[in-house]
Amino acid sequence: MDVKSAFLNGVLHEEVYVAQPEGFVDPHHPNHVYVLDKALYGLKQAPRAWYETLTKFLLASGFKKGTVDTTLFLKRQGEDLILIQIYVDDIIFGSTNPKFCKNFSKIMETKFEMSMMGELNFFLGLQVKQLPKGIFINQAKYINDILKKFNMSDSSVMKTPMATGTLLDADPFGKPVDQKVYRSMIGSLLYLTASRPDIMFATCFCARYQSNPKESHLSAVKRILRYLKGSPNLGLWYPKDSRFELTAFTDADHAGDKLVSWTSKKQNCVSTSTAEAEYVAAARCCSQVLWMTTQLRDFGYNYKHVPIYCDSKSAISIIANPVQHSKTKHIDVRYHFIKDHVEKGDIEMHFVQTDFQLADLFTKPLDEKRFQFLISKLGILTESFVDSGLHLLTGSLQDEDCAYMIIHNGGDCLEKGEIVLQSFDDDASHHSSKRGRRYKKGELSKKKNC
Repeated sequence: MDVKSAFLNGVLHEEVYVAQPEGFVDPHHPNHVYVLDKALYGLKQAPRAWYETLTKFLLASGFKKGTVDTTLFLKRQGEDLILIQIYVDDIIFGSTNPKFCKNFSKIMETKFEMSMMGELNFFLGLQVKQLPKGIFINQAKYINDILKKFNMSDSSVMKTPMATGTLLDADPFGKPVDQKVYRSMIGSLLYLTASRPDIMFATCFCARYQSNPKESHLSAVKRILRYLKGSPNLGLWYPKDSRFELTAFTDADHAGDKLVSWTSKKQNCVSTSTAEAEYVAAARCCSQVLWMTTQLRDFGYNYKHVPIYCDSKSAISIIANPVQHSKTKHIDVRYHFIKDHVEKGDIEMHFVQTDFQLADLFTKPLDEKRFQFLISKLGILTESFVDSGLHLLTGSLQDEDCAYMIIHNGGDCLEKGEIVLQSFDDDASHHSSKRGRRYKKGELSKKKNC
């Protein structure tokens, strides 16, 4: 829902004076000014005044403010829950009971002038598709807009956002490019990472050179756009029947199975070893996990022993060892808090082999096979793939390699009206990649063993 003229509802607590507007000057008191009782658009206090007015109303209506996110409001009635999320004058709300949504709409209409937008399908550039089996989020329209904006609509397609072995540096002798255009590209791509974690690393890597961009940097950014041209419909799939667990992977930073938070950021300290860099990354991942557990507590979920997977045994050993040795004393004190939370049982550190380190997607350029494997594991699918229901097929398979093959090949062939299924033996733990067969869409439903 949307609040009409939201800022005009904000009540001011301090004295604010404005000059008489042109055309409405009082002829008897032309030198007088107005004192405001409520906020006006353009006033610095207007957003804060509107938020305070809305907060007081919601609290008086029985809602509670979120512990971490102060724009989140919750209300419980028995086993049912209604959530209200506020972004300036836009309000998203949902409930386990549809009756509460109707009641909330009536309550808001008694106080403010509202316009109901119906079921959420588009919000701040995010396309939200609500299906019986889950929710799919992508930004296909936004991608098409930025491709047109930067004249990349007719460019060739790339399979990955960054080539393996790419080594960008300041390039002091390179040819400079338009800084304004370069920054505009980076800003557009950063906003796109809200639903496209697959471009997070490449975008953040290129963002380091915004102060003095060169042709080499611009070429790297254009490669990202060319990758997006070939995969505009990729997005995040959140299945309804998936297990509600909190898991973290740390390498350069963190990620998860059905992604809810991700980042790729250059460390602001110099590490003297790989183990130290992994240790610092694990500490930052821990802080994010603690923030999320506090947030989830508002929803009624209490998490302890949250697993964090790291592919460095040395970093795990440093975390598990309460004694500081000479080789670790130089590490900044603020990163050692992770040890306390391991002892308290808030988190658990686990080793994961590099082949199954999902956070690799946010740390380095990858070849096509590895890249496609990781995005499939993170629940990044195409819209057509979700609509077809084939994601349900991959969820029923136990063999990880086979599930990947179906996701990868299926996404390529679905637009052509066919799907590639790799056959495998029931008694074998591995699939046979040599025995593949193409099935038409109509034939797929007839195959009982698919």
